[in-house]
Amino acid sequence: MELNNELSPYQAGDVVYVMYRNPHTQSVANIQEAAVVHNPDDPSQLALFLYETYYPLDDEIAVYQTADQAEQAYQSYFGDI
Repeated sequence: MELNNELSPYQAGDVVYVMYRNPHTQSVANIQEAAVVHNPDDPSQLALFLYETYYPLDDEIAVYQTADQAEQAYQSYFGDI
């Protein structure tokens, strides 16, 4: 489900933080900085640019406005592993 850009707290040019799972080792997750950009396939929509790839900015990806917020969420989900 895509976020409505009018309701989104993000705009192109923002730097955000996401929890990114290693595609080769699903038990490994990292906090990664990503850029909010216009989706190259639909410039009216926003996307995340991460590791030279565009991802839809939707509710399927946990996005945090600060590194501290991302770190707190990471500890909440993975701190006891």
